[in-house]
Amino acid sequence: MPWDVVAKSLFILVVAVAALAPVVTWVERKQSAVMQDRIGANRADLFGIRLLGLLHPAADVLKLIFKEDVVPIGANRVMHLVAPLIAAVAAIISFAVIPYGATYQFGDSTVNLVAADIDWGLLYIFAVGSLAAYGTILAGWASNSNWSLLGGIRASAQMISYEVTMGLSVVGVFMVFGTLKLTDMAFAQDATFRLLGFLEVFGVVDHLPRWLAWIQLPMWGVFLQPLGFIMFLTAIMAENKRPPFDIPEGESEIVAGYHTEYSGMRFGLFFMAEFIEVIVIAGLMTAIFLGGWSIPYLPQERIIGALEPLFGSGMANLLCMVAHVSTFLLKVVFMIWFQMVLRWTQPRFRYDQMMDLCWKILLPLSIANAFVTGTIILLVRSYGS
Repeated sequence: MPWDVVAKSLFILVVAVAALAPVVTWVERKQSAVMQDRIGANRADLFGIRLLGLLHPAADVLKLIFKEDVVPIGANRVMHLVAPLIAAVAAIISFAVIPYGATYQFGDSTVNLVAADIDWGLLYIFAVGSLAAYGTILAGWASNSNWSLLGGIRASAQMISYEVTMGLSVVGVFMVFGTLKLTDMAFAQDATFRLLGFLEVFGVVDHLPRWLAWIQLPMWGVFLQPLGFIMFLTAIMAENKRPPFDIPEGESEIVAGYHTEYSGMRFGLFFMAEFIEVIVIAGLMTAIFLGGWSIPYLPQERIIGALEPLFGSGMANLLCMVAHVSTFLLKVVFMIWFQMVLRWTQPRFRYDQMMDLCWKILLPLSIANAFVTGTIILLVRSYGS
């Protein structure tokens, strides 16, 4: 394996899994506390130092490591062990195709900040997400518990249903950018477009105010596909079984759903996988809809061109890389915060409401969005030719 792939993989494991995932558990507690006018977790300390509750994730890990690992009588021990591993591994390897920076030139070497730059990157995300469903379903079946089995059945129905909508909701994005490669999508968003410029096709530009011609927007997916942004975020949060879509874990109905019979680090793996997937969702939404690493109105060529006369080519590329990675992480943090806002402001859907939202609202809207997008693209291309 090339050393650059090893370095990128280690960066993903250290930043996303070892650093961000524990912090996200703290964010969930603290953000909910702030929204509900509470103090939140702040009791864990080290030599009297509490760090605003940041030591609680470490305390949780220590507790789970030393907690007794119980397997129910009659459970399938092999599948009971394998299920949380499938859930955790599927969440971790999803980062492989998410780019967190552009391509940079250092002498004769080219650095591309993505672990696996494959042409079908988004399909890879969907495939890995489908594998994660097996971990949930096997956990419910292998536990030899009625509550776990009900949670697994609910999870299978929910995840399979929303996978359909999740894929169709980004068809418009495929059509706009003309690729399934996440790096190409991010590169395409490192540009701007004229507001309402597409109206030239319909011949109404002359009737619009002149100042509209001067307004430029970043060519982000959220501006090109606003409905797709809303539908994809809704579907992928439902795929992650996060509130308000936590029907498989409905404590008031089925105790704790598919992980009722889990304890110790086996439960910890399910817990960790859920929060890693929150980061995956944030990174994926950033790469597809929020411009990836791009800084609005400052394309990569302009940044490097401004820095190169002052610092030289290598340092200019390095500074640009730091700025891009920092921008990407800032957008990821924003999307994590936004998911937490939705998690703590929306009540849990009933099972029938959740299915109606998928099959009766999101699915027809995603199909309509694809047809409208295709129509506009054909009109624009015919006008340009």
